Amino acid sequence: MAPNLECRMYETKYPEVDMAVMIRVKNIADMGAYVSLLEYNNIEGMILFSELSRRRIRSVNSLIKVGRIEPVMVLRVDKEKGYIDLSKRRVSEEDIQTCEERYNKSKLVHSIMRHVAETLNIDLEELYVHIGWPLYRKYGHAFEAFKIVVTDPDSVLNLLTREVKEVGPDGQEVTKVVPAVSEEVKDSLVKNIRRRMTPQPLKIRADIEMKCFQFDGVLHIKEAMRKAEAAGNDDCPVNIKLVAPPLYVLTTQTLDKEQGILVLNNAIVSCTESIEKHKGKLVVKEAARAVSERDDKVIAEYMAKLRQENEEVSGDEDSEEEEDTGMGEVDVDNGSVITE
Repeated sequence: MAPNLECRMYETKYPEVDMAVMIRVKNIADMGAYVSLLEYNNIEGMILFSELSRRRIRSVNSLIKVGRIEPVMVLRVDKEKGYIDLSKRRVSEEDIQTCEERYNKSKLVHSIMRHVAETLNIDLEELYVHIGWPLYRKYGHAFEAFKIVVTDPDSVLNLLTREVKEVGPDGQEVTKVVPAVSEEVKDSLVKNIRRRMTPQPLKIRADIEMKCFQFDGVLHIKEAMRKAEAAGNDDCPVNIKLVAPPLYVLTTQTLDKEQGILVLNNAIVSCTESIEKHKGKLVVKEAARAVSERDDKVIAEYMAKLRQENEEVSGDEDSEEEEDTGMGEVDVDNGSVITE
C-alpha cells in the first residue's frame, strides 16, 4: 500500500485563538470566503465579509481572491464541529511577519519530511510523531533542529527515543525505550536536510566606470584594480574585471550578504583613492548588491554584447592618430597590458 503522505505540520490538530495562520482562499460564498489552513492539513475555515477590512467594503474582489495565500487571525475554534472562524482585518503587520517566517520554515521542514516518508514508504504522520513533533517541542521549531543536523546529526537524532511494549519471558507486558530513528530513516533524513539546507554562497556584484587619461593611465588603472582586490579576504575574495572600457565589474561570493556588500564597498573606496591619486576618475554605476543566477546570466550576456561592440568599432586599423590607451584592457592575472 502507498504511504499516507497527508499530515498537519504541528502536533496540535487545531490552531489557538488569537494566532495568525497561513491560509489559501478556496471559494467565495454569500456570507464570506472559505479557506484552507495550510499548516493544519488544509482543514477548512471561514472569513466572514465583516472580518475582511476595517473600512467599508466596496468590492470584495479587491480584498480577497480565490487562490491567494496570506496570513489571517484565528477568532474562534469549535473543535467538536470543526468550525474555525478567521479574520483578515484583525491581523497586524507584526503578526503577518511572524506568521510568514514560521510558515516558510514549517513548509521546508514539511517538504523534507514528506520526501523521506515517500522515499521509504512510511506514513508521514508516523515520522512526525517520532521525529518532527518531538523536535518542535525541544527546539521551538524543527527547522532549528534541522540546521544543527546539517553539521552534527548525531547530537540531534540520536537523542530521540520512543516507547514500545513487549511481552517478557514471564508473559507480562513490559515497556522498553528504543531509538526513535532507524539508521535507514536517519540516513535519508540527513541526506535530504543537507541537500535542502546547506547554505549556498551569494554572489555580490558592483559595476563601476574608471578612467585615467594621464601618462601610463593603464598602469594606474591596473594599480587601482590591485588595490580593490586587496580589500577582499579569505571569506570574501574580491575580483575585478574589465567589461568594455571604461566599464568594470567587481564581484565576490559569500554566505553573509551584509559582509559581502561591505567588502565590495571597501574595495570601491580603495580603488577610488588609488585612481584619484593619478587624476583619474571612478563612478559607481551600480552599487554592490546580491545577484541571482538569472541576473548573472543577463549581465553576462550584456557584457558579451559590450565586448563585441567594442571589438567592432571601425577605424581602429586605419586611424592616423595613435589610440589613447588610458582605458585599455588590463590583464590583472598575468600582469600585462593589452593594447591595440
